[in-house]
Amino acid sequence: MDKIILIGFRCVGKTTIGKKIAEVLEWKFLDLDEEIQKKLGKTIKEIVEEKGWSYFRKIEKEEMKKLEELKEIVIALGGGSVLHQEEMENLLENSLVVWLYSSPEVIIKRIKEDEKTSFQRPALKNLDLEKEIFEILKERMPLYEKFSHFRIDTDNLNIESAVKEILEKLSQKRKR
Repeated sequence: MDKIILIGFRCVGKTTIGKKIAEVLEWKFLDLDEEIQKKLGKTIKEIVEEKGWSYFRKIEKEEMKKLEELKEIVIALGGGSVLHQEEMENLLENSLVVWLYSSPEVIIKRIKEDEKTSFQRPALKNLDLEKEIFEILKERMPLYEKFSHFRIDTDNLNIESAVKEILEKLSQKRKR
């Protein structure tokens, strides 16, 4: 087992925790949303405003297919990556997939505190922030659960504790 995939909603700690795990393991780190932005030379917000969510999801799916070959890497997927069932099933087979969970209230607080998130991320639906988060989470929670080996609640968890827990799970999975 030489790949860790982090899934979850926006602002749950995928990038922060992922970078730390990669550092500890001396593996590479890849943030799928950042890769897509680099490839297209635009923020996700610009991509979606110009071409729509369906175009972004198409690119995301194409990029996810490329992840299967990568080794010794920690990958933070975008919050909506779980919508790509076939790609997620493939990743679940050959990676340790960890769902980083935060409550809607904590996600809302973090989004409001993170200027980068609102600047770079367009709304998924034409709703106010709270309604959007509750609605999207309701749709995605079953998918996050289905496509992960285990869940970590990051509401009150510090980075070191999350990293330790994930590395313990990786060690257990390797022994099987």
